[in-house]
Amino acid sequence: MTTAKILVAFYSTYGTNHGVAEVAQAAAKAAGAEVRLRRFAETAPKSVVEGQDAWKAQVERASSIEEISHDDMLWADGYLFCVPTRYGSAPSQVRAFIDTLGPLWMEGKLANKTFTATTSAQNPHGGQETTLIGLYTTVMHWGAIIVAPGYTDGSLFETGGNPYGFSMEPGEISDKGKASVSHQAKRLVEMTAKMV
Repeated sequence: MTTAKILVAFYSTYGTNHGVAEVAQAAAKAAGAEVRLRRFAETAPKSVVEGQDAWKAQVERASSIEEISHDDMLWADGYLFCVPTRYGSAPSQVRAFIDTLGPLWMEGKLANKTFTATTSAQNPHGGQETTLIGLYTTVMHWGAIIVAPGYTDGSLFETGGNPYGFSMEPGEISDKGKASVSHQAKRLVEMTAKMV
C-alpha cells in the first residue's frame, strides 16, 4: 500500500486546536502516514493579540511550527484541518488562506484529495457543526473527497456523537477526545491510502 501524505493544519487562539492537531498528527503517523504539521498564519492585529495574555502565549507556543503554504497543499494527498468556530464558521485566519488557493483550484490541483476537519466552540451548540459543514462545502468546490468520521467507531459516542468531525469545548483534550480524534485521523489515512 502506498504511504499517504497527510497535512494536519491548525489555527488556535488559546491552544485547544493546537492540542487536537498534535493528537491527530501522532495518530496519522502511527497509522503509517507521512505527516506535516502546519499552522495558519495569525492575521489579527498585533495589538489585539498582545492585549490578551492567553492569545499572546499561544502565538509564542506555536511560533516554531511552519505556516501553511501552497507547497504543503500540493504535497499532501489528504488534509486534516483543526480550527475553532467563529460565528458558526471557520475563523478569518483560515478563510484568508483558503481564499489564496484560487490558482491551485483552477488548475485542478486540489481535486481528488481527501479532507476531514475538527473544531471547537465555547459550547456544544455554538456553531461546531456549521463550521465543519462550511469547510466541507468549500472543499467540495475543490473536488476533494470528504472523509467524515460518521458513526464508524464507539469513541465518537463518548465525545458527543458528532458525525461531521470531532468537536469540543475549549481546554485540554480528554482521553476520550484523544481516542475520537485518533480514530478520525486513522480513518483519513486509510481512505487516503486507498486513493493514492
